[in-house]
Amino acid sequence: MAGGGVCWAVLDFKTERVCFSREVEMPGITALLHTCNDELRIGRALETLRPCDAIVIVDHGSQDRTLRIASEYGVVFRKAHEERDNEAARAARCEWVLCLRPTESLSEMLEASLYEWKLRGEKDVAGVEGVILRVREEHSGTWTESSSEVRLVRREWKEWVDGFPAGGRGSIELEGDLLRFRSP
Repeated sequence: MAGGGVCWAVLDFKTERVCFSREVEMPGITALLHTCNDELRIGRALETLRPCDAIVIVDHGSQDRTLRIASEYGVVFRKAHEERDNEAARAARCEWVLCLRPTESLSEMLEASLYEWKLRGEKDVAGVEGVILRVREEHSGTWTESSSEVRLVRREWKEWVDGFPAGGRGSIELEGDLLRFRSP
């Protein structure tokens, strides 16, 4: 599995012996972004993707420095004309795909929630197909609540519109916000 396993142990401080340990299979996350001439915003978006195990950018013909900036983050590039909406997600390295725009970034609370999500075992998320994230938008220096959207999905998600999951409902909502910036 792409997420990898982790061993948990509890140490008895009196005896200095391990009392319990088990292997937990952690769900991995691939971030998926669609770009086109986003050099002024892509760095901010990529900086917040620390919880992700991989990043895939589907580029729609950028003529600026978007690809050069993104390459500093070790992303995998795909050309938009070669991709249908769901092909990039299905080719993702990890079981879970986090979809965002280059104008969006993760709040610190959402980053923490994604790290906590990854600590769950695959058995704990077995019935979950999509995860809801709250979106907040910047308007002239103030933030307003926007709609909540399904943005973290299994790579086998079936319905996509313009590079984002559609036609389904999430069964879990994570704490934190997806921050959408109006200006670079």
